[in-house]
Amino acid sequence: MSFESPRLDIAAETKIKRLLIVRLGAMGDVIHTLPAVHALRQAFPQAFIGWLIEERWAELLCAPGSPRRGPRSSLRPLVDEVHSVNLKAWGESAFSVSTLQRVATVWNDVREAHYDAAVDLQGAIRSAVLARWSGVCVVYGAAEPREAPASLWYARRVVAHGRHVVEQNLSIAKALVEHEIKRVEDIPFDIPLPCDPQTEARIEEGLAQHGVRDFAILNPGAGWGAKRWPAERYGEVARKLAEAGITPMVNYGPGEQDLFREVLAASGGRARPTKGTVSELIALTRRARLFIGGDTGPLHLAAALRVPVVAIFGPTDPARNGPYGTRSIVLRSAESVTSHARRAAPDEGLLAIGSDEVIAAANHLLGRDLKG
Repeated sequence: MSFESPRLDIAAETKIKRLLIVRLGAMGDVIHTLPAVHALRQAFPQAFIGWLIEERWAELLCAPGSPRRGPRSSLRPLVDEVHSVNLKAWGESAFSVSTLQRVATVWNDVREAHYDAAVDLQGAIRSAVLARWSGVCVVYGAAEPREAPASLWYARRVVAHGRHVVEQNLSIAKALVEHEIKRVEDIPFDIPLPCDPQTEARIEEGLAQHGVRDFAILNPGAGWGAKRWPAERYGEVARKLAEAGITPMVNYGPGEQDLFREVLAASGGRARPTKGTVSELIALTRRARLFIGGDTGPLHLAAALRVPVVAIFGPTDPARNGPYGTRSIVLRSAESVTSHARRAAPDEGLLAIGSDEVIAAANHLLGRDLKG
């Protein structure tokens, strides 16, 4: 995937030899962090870079079943070691022997890596504390993090610049790079996600078996109700895609079966279900002609893979959180007010976006008529 970065100052000799990235989750936030980490990899090509992340998102950094530490490859292309945590499960059984053993193992691995510095790109209290507990000499973080008390654990507070969160993360990364040595011109970053040959082959084979060639991914789910465009409208879009020869693949996660059934019914049975692991979603998305969805992790994955995106936004600000680095059309009503309140009811502005607008946007990006 390709991102434009601000200019970074590359030191001829670097002081940072071992660097820890702290970004625990979620999917979209991890993806928005990748350009900054790639910039640091370019600035410190010989450095050992580790990443502390929630286990459920580790496949964004490392293919399943492959070593979490060692020489980089297509299976783990960006970092030298992946340290995974499972904070929710640990919290539910905090005093069990197995939990204590797992915590001790992870934390011994982190501390034994002897990192020189850590960068907290999450800006939460828990991520800041974990960065400090890693044993590093210095922790970098935003001067105004998402959770204000987090800055108490930072030795270096960086004023983040840029409108989009990708640009803000890049500005924090720049603070680690020595400024006075020499400059490089802006360059496009090709930031690889893990590529597991077995998963890629399995997805390719599955598509061939079902006769699927051109397809679009529709993602009706969202983190909370206010961001969720009505399922029946996704179904209407799916029907138009199918009529135009584009197979509508509907991605859904745990607990979203009813959501898919609504899409299926509204599509006249034309929608096809898809669900799987993070690695399988990466492999499937690589092959998609188009992605349609709201402000969710799968949308940002599609953008990262340079798949054209129709983004349907409600209460979140697309200037900060929209698709980045790909061809996209963002639909947002003037009625929507920016808010991160996790309301269950759909945003009124989101409801003002009709399926015809989404179909027109898809038509533009695909370069074909979906109206039959």
